[in-house]
Amino acid sequence: MKLRWIGQGALLVLGLIAPYFVYPVFLMKALCFALFACAFNLLLGYTGLLSFGHAAFFGTAGYVTGYAVKVMGLSPGLGILAGTLAAVLLGFIFGNLVIRRQGIYFAMITLALAQLMYFVFLESSFTGGEDGIQGIPRGRLLWVINLENDLKLYYVVFAIFIFGFLLIRRTVHSPFGQVLKAIRENESRALSLGYDVNKYKTLAFILSAGLAGLAGSTKAIVFTFVTLTDADWHTSGDVVLMTLLGGMGTVFGPIVGAFSIVTLQNRLADKVGSFVTVIMGAMFILCVLLFRRGIVGELGALYHRVIGDRQF
Repeated sequence: MKLRWIGQGALLVLGLIAPYFVYPVFLMKALCFALFACAFNLLLGYTGLLSFGHAAFFGTAGYVTGYAVKVMGLSPGLGILAGTLAAVLLGFIFGNLVIRRQGIYFAMITLALAQLMYFVFLESSFTGGEDGIQGIPRGRLLWVINLENDLKLYYVVFAIFIFGFLLIRRTVHSPFGQVLKAIRENESRALSLGYDVNKYKTLAFILSAGLAGLAGSTKAIVFTFVTLTDADWHTSGDVVLMTLLGGMGTVFGPIVGAFSIVTLQNRLADKVGSFVTVIMGAMFILCVLLFRRGIVGELGALYHRVIGDRQF
């Protein structure tokens, strides 16, 4: 418990001072994907459901936010809220369609539904097709905070990330979260104990979709554009890699994984071009073969072996 609070305090301090040492736009991108990975980890790491279509919620929220702010003239705060609610609604629809499936069937149906949304975005006029929605104004938050300033926008993004992170942490350590873990470990036993397993899984799916949408909406405001890449299956694959690399089923693992992958993509893209996907694929293979628990998971296991059996 003490170590967890130290980690959260360190995360807060690092987040507050980071923009004075690192380019704020890079940090904002990493924070958006960190929140996306944390949302995905709630579904995979704590409920045991592997979704290959989470980019649908990420992209849908981005498109709705972009359209609401640029075309409808809403403030960025209301645009982010609209995008998040759209992701929640989509998560409710998808969740009720797929939640009774398990294993590879669940993964493939989520992928199929995400690809369906991808082609909706490709063919729809309000999304701009292949061009996407460009020139989304950042505007002002609450009519006071000028989001055109990268530093001010960074602290808004950081606050959004902290909100999502604390919500996930509270969910995981609540009675609801304990039931999700029980479903992950032995769904049949949880069912025999009287829990409505499908209800719990559906709620987890909707919450994960909503937080993924919050990340996508925030990213749309940060970069002032939304494209098909945000809804592409590659983005779903990236968030799976982030979660596995950092440590599935750990609180800080998705954050570490997201920052690692975003850093690699930014540092290697100019040097090796499209070959960066090969490097990331090799990392995924090494992670699965050698570091099954991810970076944070392996560090946690090492801590237990060296220090003793304490909560990490």
